[in-house]
Amino acid sequence: MHLAAILKGKPFQPISPASMPDPRDRALANRIVTTAMRRHGHISLVLDDLLKKGVPDRAGPLEAVLRTGIAQLLYMEGIPAHSALHLSVEAARRDKRSGRFDKLVNGVLRQAQRDAEKFAALDPILLLPDWLAKGWIKTFGAEAVNKFCVALLEGAPLDLTLKRYDKDLVDALGGELVIGNSIRVNTRESVIADLPGFAEGKWWVQDAAATLGARLINAGKGMRVLDLCAAPGGKTAQLASMGADVVALDIDENRLERLAQNMDRLGFAPEVVVADALAYEPDEKFDAVLLDAPCSATGTFRRHPEVLWQRDAGGIAERVRIQRAMVSHALDLLKPGGLLVYCVCSLESEEGEDQARWALEQFKSIALAPVSADELDGWVEPITSQGTVRTHPGLAVPGSAGGTLDGFFIARFVKN
Repeated sequence: MHLAAILKGKPFQPISPASMPDPRDRALANRIVTTAMRRHGHISLVLDDLLKKGVPDRAGPLEAVLRTGIAQLLYMEGIPAHSALHLSVEAARRDKRSGRFDKLVNGVLRQAQRDAEKFAALDPILLLPDWLAKGWIKTFGAEAVNKFCVALLEGAPLDLTLKRYDKDLVDALGGELVIGNSIRVNTRESVIADLPGFAEGKWWVQDAAATLGARLINAGKGMRVLDLCAAPGGKTAQLASMGADVVALDIDENRLERLAQNMDRLGFAPEVVVADALAYEPDEKFDAVLLDAPCSATGTFRRHPEVLWQRDAGGIAERVRIQRAMVSHALDLLKPGGLLVYCVCSLESEEGEDQARWALEQFKSIALAPVSADELDGWVEPITSQGTVRTHPGLAVPGSAGGTLDGFFIARFVKN
């Protein structure tokens, strides 16, 4: 069962046509799974209330069955209660381990239905793990974190980066300009590959916040730029579209294959390198390095709600260690006067603001290159007093597109 794998730590991947050919069934199944993930915090409290001894051990996918059943009964419109109950019991029976508890499934879900009004009154902040909620309130404030909860339930709209701005294409896509060549499509009826301009390589999928790091390099024709941890290639495409000579490096060969396919569709030809970023030793140093470092990815919870429950403080500490090693090596790959742009799709200050302070204290050969509002088309809200950039899912996008964006931290350094 799809949700069962996610509960064991697997990342969410939408159910594919190969495993569920009917598009209507597939869309509904994906909606049920994503609702169960977005409501994970509330559903945990429901289960705690109704199962005083917890979910039985050695019960196979029982927890996933209960969570999807509760998601349908309490948090999804348009699904008849009898259908949700019947399908949940049948899903439990498909596995010998959970099938023993079919009566339990029926009883728990019926009680959840009877107590629906009580569970509807749960505080939205309980959607978040306690340790993250407390840290985020301290960093961003309670008002912003309340908006995080709204953004979690709403999910992420579709953001596209245009190779070149084209008003007719924007109109055909039903999009609104966000910043630079980034547009937002709030509603769509077609799959990505069927949208106008996809086959012709006129755009790629990329959250508006994710565009800012490459933008701050201000790459020009002939500029030699290294995109570290490049896959799936959104930032590589941005740099190539500016005319830079880009080296796209990643350790994951499969992800780089996807990058290469994207570049081929877009008509770009960066040098693609499969290598460990910490061991990469090129013959020539670079004018700029874009380091989108491996991180907790907590800033992406609108599209990947599972990260909220798959992360812990210990894992963040290990990522901090790797990030510091990568910053150190990235500086070695820079020419004098070169730029390092460090970014993470994390909301944790340990991976963002604290790392910028550490780098300035550790390396006397670098200085912070503050970001100005002009570089973000006059958008001042994400720029901190230090001249770094901090976006989060409680921050509204500029322009008329509406909605929020992923959480990113970006710092730009110049090597003296």
